[in-house]
Amino acid sequence: MTTEAKKLPTGFGRLWTAQTVSSLGDGVTHAALPLLALTLTRDPMALAVVTAAGTLPWLLFGVLGGALVDRWDRRRAMWVADVVRAVLLAIPAAAAAFDVLSIPLLAATAFLLALGGLFFDTAATAYLPDLLGRDPALLERANSRLRGTQTAASGFAGPPAGSALLALGRTVPLIADAVSFALSALLVRSLPATPRPVQEARESLLRQARAGASYVFRDRLLLGLALRPAVGNVAFLAVETVLALFAQERLGIGTFGFGLLLTAEATGGLLGAAIASSIGRRLGTGTALTCTAAVEGLAILGLAAAPNPYVAGLALAVCGAGMGATMVLAPSLRQSIVPAHLMGRVASTSRMLAMCAAPFGAFLGGWLAASHGVRAPLYAAAGLLLTMTAVTATMTSNRRVEAALREAALRDAASADGSGHPESGGPVGAPEPLRTP
Repeated sequence: MTTEAKKLPTGFGRLWTAQTVSSLGDGVTHAALPLLALTLTRDPMALAVVTAAGTLPWLLFGVLGGALVDRWDRRRAMWVADVVRAVLLAIPAAAAAFDVLSIPLLAATAFLLALGGLFFDTAATAYLPDLLGRDPALLERANSRLRGTQTAASGFAGPPAGSALLALGRTVPLIADAVSFALSALLVRSLPATPRPVQEARESLLRQARAGASYVFRDRLLLGLALRPAVGNVAFLAVETVLALFAQERLGIGTFGFGLLLTAEATGGLLGAAIASSIGRRLGTGTALTCTAAVEGLAILGLAAAPNPYVAGLALAVCGAGMGATMVLAPSLRQSIVPAHLMGRVASTSRMLAMCAAPFGAFLGGWLAASHGVRAPLYAAAGLLLTMTAVTATMTSNRRVEAALREAALRDAASADGSGHPESGGPVGAPEPLRTP
């Protein structure tokens, strides 16, 4: 049976449903937490603490979290993370009901929810290749569906639902998100079991985490895949920091128009996720990734020069399409080539690099806008994206991608035969040599 004729297994449908339900709950909380904070204070710094708390787990525990996931049963890690987050949300809900809610409690909630998300997302990323037999085409189809529904649920449906539920009472959105986590946990608990990660004997957690990070930095293809979201986050946060101001001062649109701009970007993201597999087949995954990165840079350049809101909306939609396709192709490729026992660490290292880069983009955007005008961060972001595209083009070329896929297929075949795998005495956790183009 050809790969194109294969169907996604029934278990994927349950995982897809679980992540969709959870993403909807995430969107509800994403809107509700800042609004809840606004009911307590108008201090911008206090509000910033709540927002920043949600980013800290990836910065502090990203690689260590990946190392733990590589030790654990991935399915169990997912449903336990969901159960813990469901129970956690009962605390601020009770505090709101008894009128003792506070900014420190909201910040702690945001931090712990994000920590649970770190474990769930890393475990899900590592579980999916096992569920789909590490088939590259199936992984692209699966990630396309996951990415599309995540955007729709957390970007379109969740935030307005969170605002509407908050109008019914301060506890309602928190309870709704808790229910979404509970439903997700039940679905994940019913997923088929996959082989437990091979235990790396007598190695400390820190050493295992370091081995995972080293694997990324010593492999040029994986490093190229990690650099793109890291540099991209610097650029996109520089844009996001001034986008509302740019929309008001240069495009002359108000709050409603700004919401439409963001909707245009999300719509483009859905389209990009939907066509990612087709682009990858036509151009090759490496060339497709280079093209989507170039599209993002050119779209931001178009946004910077936009003379009216319509051109700006089109530019953001095109940028969103490039981002949506990238977010399908890059993770699918990574899941296809990374050994199963390193998947959690490699995924979390890449995510941590991207998260660490984001604050630099925010500061860069603010500084450039203050010193050179509101368009300056947009031009700088476009320059960063296009430079990154040129630098990483050879790192993620079609030849390098095809060589990595062949190597992974040989390794998996050897593993199936009982040779060349950590279980048979090979070196565990040691980075492979640099791949050549």
